[in-house]
Order: sequence, then C-alpha cells, then structure tokens
Amino acid sequence: MTPKMAMAIAADISAAIAAPFTLQTQLPVSGGGHFRHPASRDTSTSVCGDINTAHVITDHNGVQYFVKLNNADRATMFEAEAAGLRELAQTNIIRVPQPVCHGITAGSAYLAMEYIDLSGNNSAQNQVRLGHQLAQLHRITAPRYGWRTNNTLGTTPQINTGHGHWPHFWREQRLGFQLSLAAHNGYSGALQRKGEKLLADMAVFFTNYEPPPSLLHGDLWSGNYGIDPGGNPVIFDPAVYYGDRETDLAMTGLFGGFSENFYLAYQEAYPLDAGFKTRKILYNLYHILNHLNLFGGSYLRQAEHMMDNLLGEIH
Repeated sequence: MTPKMAMAIAADISAAIAAPFTLQTQLPVSGGGHFRHPASRDTSTSVCGDINTAHVITDHNGVQYFVKLNNADRATMFEAEAAGLRELAQTNIIRVPQPVCHGITAGSAYLAMEYIDLSGNNSAQNQVRLGHQLAQLHRITAPRYGWRTNNTLGTTPQINTGHGHWPHFWREQRLGFQLSLAAHNGYSGALQRKGEKLLADMAVFFTNYEPPPSLLHGDLWSGNYGIDPGGNPVIFDPAVYYGDRETDLAMTGLFGGFSENFYLAYQEAYPLDAGFKTRKILYNLYHILNHLNLFGGSYLRQAEHMMDNLLGEIH
C-alpha cells in the first residue's frame, strides 16, 4: 500500500464513520491474512495461493482497521463481501467484522473493515459456543435458495440466482458451473465424463430430503474463523448465500481445524439428517473443483476420487 493510497483510504474511513481518522501507521499482513499476526498463515483465500494483500492501519489514538487490497477490477468482489458481512452481522448471532467502506483508490480496489484481535483461546468451551452459534445462524432462512447478488468463492464467480428447488440449484449453479469452468481451463476427459454422470443422477442424494434455505457463511474452513479475547467466535471472508446448512458443515471437515466439541454442540442444537455422511462429499466436491480451477491440477485426482465415491453410491 503506497502512502497516497493509505491516506485516501483513511479519508474514506473518516467520511464513513463521520469522525476523524488520521493515519499514523500501516502494517502489512503477510499473505493477505485476515486479522491475525503478520507472521500467521493466509486466511483471505483458501489453503493455497494468495488472493488479496492486506494491511492493518492505525491512527494516533490507536484505532485500527483492516484493509484488503486487490486489482481495480475486483471492486465488485469486495462490494459483495461487504454485503455478505452485513447479512451475517444483522442476525446478531456470530460476531463478524463490520465493513466500513470499499471502493477504488490509486488504481486498486479495497475493503476496509473493523479490526478484530483473534488472540482468544480456541478452547473446548469456545468450540461449543461456535457450534451452538452456527446452528442458530442456520435457523435463519429465506424463501428461496441463492441470494440477492452474485459473489465470489476466492476469485471464482459464485452465481446466486434464486431458485425454489435445491438439487437444481446445486446442480446448475454450483457443480455444473465449476465443471464448465474446469472444461474451459482444459480439464476434460474423465473429470467431465464422471461429472456428467453425477449431475444426471444427483437427485438420488435428495430422496426424502428437502433442506430449508439456511443462511450460510459459504466458505467455512478453519482459516475463516477465530476467537476474540473475550472468547467470542468470529467468522469472516464469507461467500454468503441461502442453501442447505449441510454445505457449511461439510466445509468445516474438509481441511480440519474444528474439534469434536464443535460438532457435538452443533448436533445437539440442530441435528443433521442421516444422509449427511454421503452428501458432504457432494458438497465438498464444489470446493475441490474450485481449488482445481483456482490453483491447478494438483486437485484433479482428488476431485475424480470424490466423484468415484459418489457414483459408487448411485450405481
């Protein structure tokens, strides 16, 4: 972040909060990481590859904001992220960073938001609290699947056109979209053949199962949550939409980082359907295909293996 850019963003923050914010320092956060110590791992992307750069900016009174930066053509990505944070925040269930302002300055898109210290203890008690709060969040529902605007998963477009039928939504706007993108990126052959079979027969996973359109974080892996000093869970970097709550639960298990206390607490508050054991593979396939499209062929074999498991359940 150049001094000119930092000053311009500070001025935008001042206008947004209707109070002076005079820039004193700016601290780069390695890897675009969100809210953590600069030496920590990247948390504004998935488990590999950096998507954003980021800084913590501070004024002479010690007030801090977290600022994410990207190319100017990513401005709509930050706009949608801010809208998603507001959607989650208005429930008053799980703490999220409050977005302050976003826009384009000095040739870069930015999103400025509340800075939250995530140095809290990720204890068994706080994992229970996170499980209960996520279950409560998932009880917030909408009339249709999708959301009022499209957003992104990483930098991949995520289409959220409203629909009344969940299997159709997942087939067309999630798996089908990722498979089409994979074909465009040169991943043809077995991936596409297996994908076509899976999409054609996917309805078998939803026999006698019609999930309500629950409010979802949308990208809930271990890098996108933390604990504040008061023991409150905090979730961030969302890809918000309304869909099957099982998709959030599936994602928590994809890369680890959530304890057994979390899952027991969630089940206690909002028990899962027995079919989740199989559907979680279907739901995590979406994220693995997205990793394939974002980061390359190292995810190809994993995607095909997941398809094989699902097709084995069908035939």
